Amino acid sequence: MSNDQPTPGQPPEDDPFRKQPPPDGPPPAGGTPPGGGTPPRYGEPYGGANPPPPGDPYGGSAPPPPGDPYGGNDPLRGMPPLAPMGKRILARIVDWIIVAIPLVLISIPFNVYHRWTNSSDNWDDAVNGVNGGGQWVFRIITIVAFVGYDAVMTQSGGQTLGKRLFKLRVAMLNDGRVPDSRSSLLRALVLWVPALVCCACFWPLLILILILLDRPYRQGLHDKAAKTVVVSAAQ
Repeated sequence: MSNDQPTPGQPPEDDPFRKQPPPDGPPPAGGTPPGGGTPPRYGEPYGGANPPPPGDPYGGSAPPPPGDPYGGNDPLRGMPPLAPMGKRILARIVDWIIVAIPLVLISIPFNVYHRWTNSSDNWDDAVNGVNGGGQWVFRIITIVAFVGYDAVMTQSGGQTLGKRLFKLRVAMLNDGRVPDSRSSLLRALVLWVPALVCCACFWPLLILILILLDRPYRQGLHDKAAKTVVVSAAQ
């Protein structure tokens, strides 16, 4: 064991707290952290790659441009113009009549319309007045008829009979294709079920108001749920 003692005021050569010069000379401008590697840049508390661009705290691509909530370019670019609101309303009325006429004939055994016109001023009261479980049977038939008609026709070519008459069609917002079975069914369910179950006047009015207020694609709740848009199909 050596009795040599370090000179007072000078740390020993193997003192771990003594700063050691880098083996290859002085550090480059800006400094190099112990152990080598690239020093973190300003705004990089964890080092590594360059900091994300402003307004993108999690990195990745730049945010979508204003007015394009689905990102990328305008999905309607290159597609036909949006359908006029008046034609959309007329097409929906035609579709309602097309489905309602067969329902009138089907309802005869349930005596729904007879009760409605003779003993009640309210459609729901008339349906609820049917004896036994007939009220629920007819209500289910009505829902299936409206939802099935809308879903099948939309899936087959993007057009119900009313839309075909007024040269309109339903298209997927992202690429303009005809909606698939899932999107068509979801769109029809959101459109018809609340109106037929509990909100016969309020629900259609709410959808109409939202279409009028929505920008830039004039989507109702059913369109937003299915990510669809109604456009002109005129050649």
